[in-house]
Order: sequence, then structure tokens, then C-alpha cells
Amino acid sequence: MDLAFSPEDLQFYEHVRDTLAANLPADIEEKERLGQRLSKEDMLRWQDVLAANNWLAAGWPAEYGGPGFNATRRYLFEQAYGSLYAPPPVQFGITMVGPVIYNYANQEQKDRFLPAIRENKVWWCQGYSEPGAGSDLASLKTKAVRDGDHYVVNGQKTWTTWAHWADWMFCLVKTDTTCKPQAGISFLLIDMKTPGITIRPIKTIDGDHEVNEVFLENVRVPVENLIGEEGAGWGYGKALLEHERFIMSGSARSRRNLKELRKQVAANSPFAHEISRLEIQLRALEFLELRLLSTMNAGGNPGPRASALKIRGTEIAQAISRLRLEMLGPDAVGVSQGFMEADGSLPAGPAEAAMAMPTYLNLRKLTIWGGSNEIQRMVMAKATLGL
Repeated sequence: MDLAFSPEDLQFYEHVRDTLAANLPADIEEKERLGQRLSKEDMLRWQDVLAANNWLAAGWPAEYGGPGFNATRRYLFEQAYGSLYAPPPVQFGITMVGPVIYNYANQEQKDRFLPAIRENKVWWCQGYSEPGAGSDLASLKTKAVRDGDHYVVNGQKTWTTWAHWADWMFCLVKTDTTCKPQAGISFLLIDMKTPGITIRPIKTIDGDHEVNEVFLENVRVPVENLIGEEGAGWGYGKALLEHERFIMSGSARSRRNLKELRKQVAANSPFAHEISRLEIQLRALEFLELRLLSTMNAGGNPGPRASALKIRGTEIAQAISRLRLEMLGPDAVGVSQGFMEADGSLPAGPAEAAMAMPTYLNLRKLTIWGGSNEIQRMVMAKATLGL
């Protein structure tokens, strides 16, 4: 494993960090620092900055309009990005459906969809989970029946993040119920303006409207929106989730947050020991990232080992949010919904403490979404131990 970065790579890291810092709008940075809700307009405004530098689709190959970073540059880009109070770009188009399209779609589909994703012109959401099919995704029930040049889609998706803001959904559907579950799943792209789509909000425990239920009733989707082969969607979906899990460690953001906590405690504070323990765990996670980075630079694929990044990264992020609550004590209790929404309301206590409880509650999702951590452990067990 190579632990050293070249002078050119380190110069690249500094360039990315300095450029992002110089172009990050002050109001968005302050919202991110305090943990306040960002509007869709905030996110689009920041992603326009990234797109202007061709950094929105940072992981894309040059042949599809991306910057063409090698694995090392991609890693350093993410580290520089995460060191700042910059909102993470919405990943559904960029790191999820985008790679599926450029790896598996036909040329017409690539020409149609990729530029709009890369240029921040289309907002995507993910139609995977259903009421009876979350981590056990093969159990999904949403059906797509061929009718001439269209599929007629009926079913329900849930926990659909930003569906109320989305222009398009990439969706796993059952096109064949006569074979084993995985073999009958296809990958469809659905325009959210299509008649028959109903979106209902789900309020999460922190009071936010981030996720939704999506009902599809006789939704007619052109056959030309099928990605790849009918019945091959399970494989495309698995490849997409590997991309998602590899970016879910959040190590740079966790490092930034731990540094902030370190500034707030004395060396002899009882919290100092816990911070040190988390710093050690985070360092081990960063070594795992470098190990997988070496594999990728040698032409390999992280495969199921990306699950380990997701497991440890999300657990560490949750532990940091819990520690912050403990350090703040009673200051973290007062929560103002208006302050959360950045509507000009004053916080109930110190501004830096106002979002600690909502953030802690919101981060409970990390060990569930993207495939629950329990499922990730099974993925690694089956792949590496032969179970």
C-alpha cells in the first residue's frame, strides 16, 4: 500500500481546497457550519459553481465529460472538499445513475442524459426501496408491463429522498415475475412529470421533509427509457450501490468535525479521551481508504470491501454527533424549527448548539440507507469468507 502522495498530487489538493473555499458563498457556508437546512435553490447555486469548474461530476471519466481524475486525484478531491463547510452535492444523478448510464446505456441515452447531469440541469431521485423491500431489495413489487412502445408501471416507492424536487427518477421494477426475483428486475428512467405519479411527504424524526412516498399508478414509460437489457437491472443496481458505498465513509467531514470538537475541550477534559478514541478509529478508516485506493490504482475494484467503508464511516459519524450532544449538555435541548429552516428566527440557545440535536437525530439514518450495515456485513461475509 502506497501511503505517500507526490508533490504534484499535494499541489492538486491545495488547488482544489483553495478554489472551493474562494468560491463558496458565505451564506451557504454559514448554513452548513450551523447545520441549518439548505433550500433547493441553495444546493443548485452551489452545484452550479462546481459544474462551472467541471467538478460536479468529479468521478466521471474524461470521455463522458468528467475531469478524468485517477483514483488518487478523486480521493484527494473528496478530502479537500470534506475539509470545508461546503454542502455535499446531491449524489443521485452524479454518482449513482450517471455511472450506470455511461457504463450500460446506449449512445442515444448517453447523449440525452449525461450532459444535463454533468451541467447541473436535472435533479434525480432514486426509486429503489419499497414498503416491503428495503435492504431486501430483490423483494420489490413495483411492476412494469410492456404495452407496445411503453411500459405501464404500477407500485410504490418509499424513503425517496428529494422526490418532491426531482425531475427524473431511476427506478428498479419487476418486468418478469416467473423467474427468480433478481432475474426479473429492470432499470427504468421515469420522468417525474408523467401522469400517474403521486408524491407524499414523510417527516423525519428531526422535523425535516427530506424523504417521500412515491405512488405510481398506470405510469406510461417509453421503452427507450430502459437502461441496458430487460431483466438485467439487478446487476446495474448493485454496481450503482458500490459507487454509493465507496463515497459514504465521509472521513474528511468526520475529521473536520472532530477538529472542531477538539478545539472545545481542555486536555484534561473527560471528553478528550473519547475524542482521541474516535480519532484513532478515523485514522484506521483512512488507512482502509488508502488500501482500497491502492487497489483501484492497480486496476482493481473495491467490490464488497467498499461495504467496510460504509459501515465504519457511518458509525464514526454517528458517534461524533452523539459526543457533540454530550459535550453541549442542556444547550443542545432547545430546538427552534424556524432556525432550522434558516427563516431568520433566533435559536433558543447558542447558534452553534441549536442544530446539534436535529443533526444527531437525522444521522440515525446513516447506518440504514445505502443498504443497512447489517446487510453490509452479510455482503462482506459472503464475498470474503465464502459463507
